[in-house]
Amino acid sequence: MVVFPDSSTEPTLLNVTDIKLNNREDRDEQLENRSDAMKVKDHAFTISRVNMWDGKDNYALDFDCMEKANESKVNGSTEIKAEPDVVKKVAAGLRTPNGQKNKGDMPLPPHGDGSLSSGSSLVTISSVTNSDTDPDFRNNPAGFGNNIQHEKWYQTTLQVAVPFFIAGIGTIGAGLVLAEVKDWKVFKTVSQLFILVPSLLGLKGNLDMCLASRLCTQANLGNMHGVREIMKMIIGNIALVQIQAIVAAVLVSIFAVVVDAIAEGNTYDFKWEHCLLLAASSVSTATSSCFILDFVMIAVIMVSYRCKMNPDNLATPLAASVGDVVSLSVLSAIASTLFERMQTQMWVLFVILGCYFLILPFWIYVVLKNKYTRNVLTSGWVPVLSALFISGFGGLILDRVVDDFHGFVIFQPIINGIGGNLVSVQASRISTTLHQTTIMGILPPSSKMWVSPWTALFRGSPYAKTARILICMAVFGELIFIFLADYMKHGLSTLHIYFVVSYLMVAVFQVMLLLYVAHIIIHAMWRHKIDPDNSAIPYLTALGDLTGTLFLAVAFWFLINIHQEYGK
Repeated sequence: MVVFPDSSTEPTLLNVTDIKLNNREDRDEQLENRSDAMKVKDHAFTISRVNMWDGKDNYALDFDCMEKANESKVNGSTEIKAEPDVVKKVAAGLRTPNGQKNKGDMPLPPHGDGSLSSGSSLVTISSVTNSDTDPDFRNNPAGFGNNIQHEKWYQTTLQVAVPFFIAGIGTIGAGLVLAEVKDWKVFKTVSQLFILVPSLLGLKGNLDMCLASRLCTQANLGNMHGVREIMKMIIGNIALVQIQAIVAAVLVSIFAVVVDAIAEGNTYDFKWEHCLLLAASSVSTATSSCFILDFVMIAVIMVSYRCKMNPDNLATPLAASVGDVVSLSVLSAIASTLFERMQTQMWVLFVILGCYFLILPFWIYVVLKNKYTRNVLTSGWVPVLSALFISGFGGLILDRVVDDFHGFVIFQPIINGIGGNLVSVQASRISTTLHQTTIMGILPPSSKMWVSPWTALFRGSPYAKTARILICMAVFGELIFIFLADYMKHGLSTLHIYFVVSYLMVAVFQVMLLLYVAHIIIHAMWRHKIDPDNSAIPYLTALGDLTGTLFLAVAFWFLINIHQEYGK
C-alpha cells in the first residue's frame, strides 16, 4: 500500500516489507494467499493494474489482478491524511516526456526501494519536502501537467527573437551610455563606480529575472486562475524584490570599496563620503528601477499568458537587458547629483539611506504574510549575494581595462547582456519543465544531470533544440548588435574582419559555456530540492558578466598584440 502523510512530514513509501508480522509462518502464509495479486521482490510491487481513487479523507491505491479484484483501502484513519498535490504529481509522472505517443518508448529508471511497477510504466516514488511552488495547488484541480506546451521550433524562435532584439537595443544603449558617462567628474573622482556598475546591473537583472521566472512557472502551471491570487503573487514578489534590492545594493557598494582598496594596496586613500555616495546611489537605483521594470515584466507575462504564448520566451529576455540602459542612466544621474550636493549637503545622503531602512520592516511584513514569497525570503539570499561577488570581479576587470582598451565599454554590455539574456531563457524553460513533469528531488527519466556538451547543446537532451536555437540566435544577434553599436558611436562602420572574428569567437563560446553550465546547475539544484526559479539565474547571469568581461578583454588583448586594435 502507498499512502501519503500530511504535508508537514515527508511522504514515505510504505510497502509490505514495512509490515511487522508476529512470526515467519504468518508472513509466509499471508504472502502465499496474495500471490495471485502481487509479488514481493527487492522491496518493489509488481502489480497487474493500479488504480487511484479519492476516499473520504485519504488517497489510496487499488490493486487489481487479472483474475479477480482485491481492494486495499485506508478509511477513517486519523494518522494518515491525503496530500492531493503530491498524488497528482505522481499521476502526472506517468505521462511520457516530450510528447511521445508510446509509453513503451519511454526510458525506465532502475528498480530500487520504493517503486511501483506495472505492465506499461514504472514510477519511482521517493520522499520529498513540501516545496510546491503553488501553496494552493489543491485549489486548481486541473493544475498540474495540463498546461505543458510542445512548441514548434519556429514558434520558439519567433517568441524569443522579438524580445531578444528589443533587449539587444537596450544593451547597445547601455554601452553608449557607459562610454559617455565614464568621463564625467563623478566617475573620474569615485573610481569605485566602475566596479559597482556590473554588480549593480547584474543585481537588478537577477532580481527581475527571478521574479519573471517565478511568475512564468506559475503561469505555465496554470495557477494564475483568479484575480485575487494573481494580486497576491504580484504584491508578494514586488515586496520581496524591494527587500533584496535594498540589502544587496548596500552590500555591493561595500564590496566595491573593499575590492578597490585591496587592488590599490598601500596607495589607497579611503574616503567615507565616497562610501555613503556609493551606498545611496546604488540603493536608490536598484529599488527605483526594479520597482518600475517589475510592473513591465508582470504586464508582459500576463499578456503573453492570455495570448497563449510561452512567457518564458518573452519575459526573461526583456528582464535580462532592457533595464540595463535604464539602470545605468539612473545610476549616473543620481550619482552625479549626489556628488554635487555632497560637499555642502551631506545630510541628504543620510536621509536617503535612513528612509530606505525605515521602510524595510514594512516590506518584510508584507512578504512574511504572503504565502508565495515567505519561503523565498529566507532561502533566496545565497544565490543573489553570491552573484554580486561574482559580478564584482567582472567589475574589477572593467576598472583595470577601461582606460587601456579603446572602445571596450561599448561592447562590454553587449556581450554580457546577450549572454545573460539567452541563458536566462534556457534556465527558465528548464525550470518550468521540471516543475510541470516531476516532483522536486526527482529528475525525470528523460533528463540527466551529467551529460556531454554535445548532448546538452546539440542532440540527445530534451532541451537541446532550444539550445541550438539560442546559439544560432547568438551568432546573428552579436553580429547585428556590434555593427549597430559601432555605427551609432562613430557615425560609420569602423569594424574590420579581425575584430569581428575575434569578438564572435569569444561571444559564441561564452553563450555555449553558459548554456552547458545551466543544464548541469539546474538539474543539480532540482536533484537537491533547491528551486531553480530562485537560485539558478543569479549564478548564471553573474557567470555571464564575469566570463563576458574576461573573454572580451582577452579578445582586445589579442587584437593589440597582432596590431589590429579596434578603432585605429
